[in-house]
Amino acid sequence: MRIRRVALPLLAGVAVLAAACSGESPGDGVTATSTDQVTVTVESSDGTTTTTAAEVTATDVSSTAPSTTAVARSVAFDVVDRPLAPGAERIRYEVGPIRVKSGQNNIATAPPGIPKPAVDGFVTRIRPDLRLADGTIPGVDVIHLHHGVWLNLGARDATRPRINERFFAAGEEKTVTVLPDGYGYPVKGSDVWVLNYMIHNLWPEETDVWVTYEIDFIPADAPEATGIVPARPVWTDVQNGSVYPVFDVKRGAGGGDGQYTYPDERIGEEATQPTRHEWTVDRDGVLIGTGGHLHPGGLHTDLWLQRDGITDRAHLFSSVAQYYEPAGAVSWDVSMSVTPEPWRVAVRAGDVLSTTATYDSATASWYESMGIMVVWMADTQPASEPPAPDPFTTDVTTDGELTHGHLAENDNHGGDTAPEYRDLTALPDGAPTSAIPIADYRYAEGDMLYADDLPTVAPGEAITFDNLDAPLGNGIWHTITACKAPCN
Repeated sequence: MRIRRVALPLLAGVAVLAAACSGESPGDGVTATSTDQVTVTVESSDGTTTTTAAEVTATDVSSTAPSTTAVARSVAFDVVDRPLAPGAERIRYEVGPIRVKSGQNNIATAPPGIPKPAVDGFVTRIRPDLRLADGTIPGVDVIHLHHGVWLNLGARDATRPRINERFFAAGEEKTVTVLPDGYGYPVKGSDVWVLNYMIHNLWPEETDVWVTYEIDFIPADAPEATGIVPARPVWTDVQNGSVYPVFDVKRGAGGGDGQYTYPDERIGEEATQPTRHEWTVDRDGVLIGTGGHLHPGGLHTDLWLQRDGITDRAHLFSSVAQYYEPAGAVSWDVSMSVTPEPWRVAVRAGDVLSTTATYDSATASWYESMGIMVVWMADTQPASEPPAPDPFTTDVTTDGELTHGHLAENDNHGGDTAPEYRDLTALPDGAPTSAIPIADYRYAEGDMLYADDLPTVAPGEAITFDNLDAPLGNGIWHTITACKAPCN
């Protein structure tokens, strides 16, 4: 067996957090610094746990400049980032600096009271990003926001009322959330927001980063706020409510078509576990938009609706992953399609809304995978809109659109031979071994930068990789990846 050197942190997911703390929200133009320890309660079937937040500075930077998006390459969807709504101001906020160690991929929470609008009003658009100290945006292959979840301590979550409201989420796909014209997410100046985040550092150096989020906001006293219909976030997740909401996709799993859909195609012991992907609609209303979140290997998330007395569930939308990596669904360089502006679905109290996630199981196994769709729902519609269709009498599925195309910072797809790596096929076989220690980013035996020979293992025998970097600091995680020789 030939071993190659890799230094990739494991993928991880969104934790479900309810901040058990209080604080004041800084207003526009205020910089707030906190070094307090933040205790966060995690919903769990067997109790609670806590985590301590990183020391961060939350900065509010007002801006009226329009956002920009790169031109997509080979995009199968229209790219639409809708313009500033009438009466809205575009405000840029950020949280940082956040020091991220090499190889770090830990879940943390910023102190409560991250920047937000200081007055009552409506949020109509949110665009996430990440920046370095020099203002540049790092590529996803270097360092990225693996997840960010914004929570409002002033409201309860629709699908998990035990925790605070999860109203926005972002991952490496950087999807922009835009509510349709006439709708807005109502916020109060007294609300307190919390950011739960996981920043994935694949760079061999500690790095300071800032999480940024650009918000379009219509103040409640603006004339344009009159008539806006309040919309609320409905968090749907294939593992909703789990402390660590992930699942594994084994190569070859599924119905033989090279794809695996969770949780529909669960087998064995996994199939005996309770499902968490369904939510019973609590009142009549209309769904107005959604988009999905996946990990590498993911192909699409799907939204479904079931109703008593009707056998077949209605398919509401498929959020499809658009990969820009030439090798396909193996990269973080991706966009997710979202519902177009006219998409509406009428739902009734008692309907069951559910989400599924489909992954490519022909190429590889994908561990710690996710499938999330944040759905926006309103109780009513603006008077100017036609009534939303009933999905059991009218087909509501539609082609999606992208909120951005290929991003300039991600234009690094590799594929060229790296001369610093040795041709392992030319090295002699070394002594038989059953263990490979990994320390300081080096495989002691078989490292592609340093090896003089290769460890060997007899057919049928096991080999163990011992990550000695894992206990350091917040932990440095490595994956072991098979590749076809010469792997250079």
